[in-house]
Amino acid sequence: MALHRAASAIRRRGALPLPLLAGAPARAMASLFGHVEPAPKDPILGVTEAFLADPSSDKVNVGVGAYRDDNGKPVVLDCVREAERRIAGNLNMEYLPMGGSIKMIEESLKLAYGEDSEFIKDKRIAAVQALSGTGACRLFADFQKRFLPDSQIYIPTPTWSNHHNIWRDAQVPQRTFSYYHPESRGLDFAGLMDDIKNAPNGSFFLLHACAHNPTGVDPTEEQWREISYQFKLKNHFPFFDMAYQGFASGDPERDAKAIRIFLEDGHQIGCAQSYAKNMGLYGQRAGCLSILCEDEMQAVAVKSQLQQIARPMYSNPPVHGALVVSIILNDPELKSLWLTEVKGMADRIIGMRKALRENLESLGSPLSWEHVTNQIGMFCYSGMTPEQVDRLTNEYHIYMTRNGRISMAGVTTGNVVYLANAIHDVTKSN
Repeated sequence: MALHRAASAIRRRGALPLPLLAGAPARAMASLFGHVEPAPKDPILGVTEAFLADPSSDKVNVGVGAYRDDNGKPVVLDCVREAERRIAGNLNMEYLPMGGSIKMIEESLKLAYGEDSEFIKDKRIAAVQALSGTGACRLFADFQKRFLPDSQIYIPTPTWSNHHNIWRDAQVPQRTFSYYHPESRGLDFAGLMDDIKNAPNGSFFLLHACAHNPTGVDPTEEQWREISYQFKLKNHFPFFDMAYQGFASGDPERDAKAIRIFLEDGHQIGCAQSYAKNMGLYGQRAGCLSILCEDEMQAVAVKSQLQQIARPMYSNPPVHGALVVSIILNDPELKSLWLTEVKGMADRIIGMRKALRENLESLGSPLSWEHVTNQIGMFCYSGMTPEQVDRLTNEYHIYMTRNGRISMAGVTTGNVVYLANAIHDVTKSN
């Protein structure tokens, strides 16, 4: 302390002896970050940490959204294995352009907008490769903030928790709109439509294209048409996060129906695509951001600005996942294999939904579990309370997020009976 006071006094006089000068930076640096508190644990990733630390042989993880086979093991698709075989030793690993792989972008646009899309032919779509769906959302949020600084984003209640983080860190003001109806465990369509009507004209809305996360509740085709019509009346801008194309129903065309409806109705749209779930490329961070523009000239300008935003973030995107995606989607045989495999993943999830519901009903549960099979995609929004989830964890070693979201990918023929019995036990007194 004396040394510190002496150094301070001398510093005020404008001179500092060399011995003190040498020690001062270390002390200053030691306290520079002293005010930084540990960040709160991610609610989803924290579930996995707790699961891994549990020594119980009965433990079950239905918390994290990553596909597992019926033995509870991670899966690498055969089409991915073949694409990687073709890459190995044959292709270089040079930097991609700032906008990413042109081939991957071309195939991604066909998947989202349609194989014969007039918008692709007319070059009206500004698109760049992104760091999976998260990166695509973040690029768009920063683009929104930079070029429409007075705008805000309407986000559904509830949504994937990281959506809020993305637009918050991009400093875009957030509002919410009604989506989930807790009593029916379905869509609050009336509330959703009211919020769309009451939002200021020209508002930005974040929409889940399919397999809404975390609820698994999607509008029907007719409801999507009504939503699109109301968007048109209000001149709202729809930004679709499409993380589950193909993984939801097993049919990529069906899962893109909401986007196609909006395109038919003449909307300009934005779209974030991810290949984490539907190709199992979780760690490759392969995705695409696209924005439908008025004309080719506008698309060129928008793409150039997206690239400028990406440049100081990560310079250019990773090459390996982009190669895998472009090889699979550009080869008819591999694409056909992928379509078969993605349908197989979707069908297993759908089968586990049916099995969970049947087991709960066979136990004589006083509750309705119809929503388990009505919902779609990776997640089931069970309706369980945080206290019931805590009981599942503490008494049965079953791990999930405290909002009651069950990752159906973690449900297998080997654990579905155990899971159903545990859920029945903690919910039967309701």
